[in-house]
Amino acid sequence: MKNKVTLAGFLLTFTGAVLFSTKAIIVKKAFVDIKTDALSLLLLRMVCALPFYLATLFFTGKQTSYQPLSKKEWLWLVILGLFGYYISSFLDFAGLQYVSAGLERLILFLYPTFVVLINLLLFKQAISRIQLFALLLTYAGIAIAFWGEWQADFSNPDFVYGSILIFFCSITYAVYLVGGGKLIPKMGGTRFTAYSMIVSTAGVMLHYLLSGKSLSFQSSTAVIWGYGMLLAIVATVIPSFLLAAGMKRVGSSNSAIISSVGPVSTIIQAHYILGEKMLPAQVIGTLLVIAGVLLIGKKESKG
Repeated sequence: MKNKVTLAGFLLTFTGAVLFSTKAIIVKKAFVDIKTDALSLLLLRMVCALPFYLATLFFTGKQTSYQPLSKKEWLWLVILGLFGYYISSFLDFAGLQYVSAGLERLILFLYPTFVVLINLLLFKQAISRIQLFALLLTYAGIAIAFWGEWQADFSNPDFVYGSILIFFCSITYAVYLVGGGKLIPKMGGTRFTAYSMIVSTAGVMLHYLLSGKSLSFQSSTAVIWGYGMLLAIVATVIPSFLLAAGMKRVGSSNSAIISSVGPVSTIIQAHYILGEKMLPAQVIGTLLVIAGVLLIGKKESKG
């Protein structure tokens, strides 16, 4: 049965995607304003977001309609949690130190194509001609945007390194989504996200303890916690709930299509807030990537 796109579902998904797209902007601003590093900023984000997900887990835990998980499924939940909000987020934050917010969102938006490839390799789900064409479009778009921005920022020695970090972030996030698709039917999307956040916070804290570093911030306490709350509430908690609610109303395929506004939103915000140039190659690349994702979404909605 095809999901109908209601106004409420559209607005919830659209708003969630736009708020998620602010993450790169906030991170880039934080690097400049509070002179911090990727691990310290990620830890700040997780600590600020954790209470909201603990509260969510407490209230949803009272529901008894969910199936109990086996030991193997609990293990997979831990692994996926580490992939989703720890490894993926750390790679993302680290990469943002070296590339623009617009390119970050564009590379990260490759995750739907990686979902298709992972399903092919692990679950033998064949790729149709439309999906293959969509993959070619998205990677051609990334290549054009990458080349254009590299030419404009050729003096940056870490540009390629930062791009590779975010590329792997997109892969790890796709792993999280594919695995989540297997567990969410048993435990619900909200509880899955909450448990993932708790596991990821533990991973970030352990990383911090093993690194032997002290938290690196150079600003007033109010500004530091302000950035932490912005990342936690505006760019993490609220959009995660909005997208979950929107997906219930319009379906996963329609949700992916509406969420295509994300890269466009990031590029516009980066231009007006961060002063990043809106390069022609970046615009062309963005259009190609979005076209590829739309084709994948269209194929999934039919299948």
